Amino acid sequence: MKKSPFAGKPAPSELLIDVPKLISTYYTEKPDLHERSQQVAFGTSGHRGSSLDCSFNEDHILAISQAIAEYRAKQGITGPLLIGRDTHALSEPALRTAVEVFTPNGVQIMLQAGLGYTPTPVISRAILTYNLA
Repeated sequence: MKKSPFAGKPAPSELLIDVPKLISTYYTEKPDLHERSQQVAFGTSGHRGSSLDCSFNEDHILAISQAIAEYRAKQGITGPLLIGRDTHALSEPALRTAVEVFTPNGVQIMLQAGLGYTPTPVISRAILTYNLA
């Protein structure tokens, strides 16, 4: 593998994302339901996309969270829902949106104390440990 010319150096400003813009567009941009690239799409580790191209925004998280709440209610699932948080810039806004949906739907949620980062493998382990009790 070829070594990047940026290895060991600060990233040039033109390569950095504009985090305030990313967060702002998460809340303000609305996806076009007829545009396939703006529809909810799941990858191997969950919903992926960017608020800058309307492929990951508040409307997506509202819809996904409501669908989860309704599915759990229909299936009679009453145990807690463990939610992780990673270092991506939209992780915190998405977490806030999800909590705003789950709480009024009566879904008990579990988050890491102090709202620390909790990647998928940690959540998987926590679910297994919880289910053993």
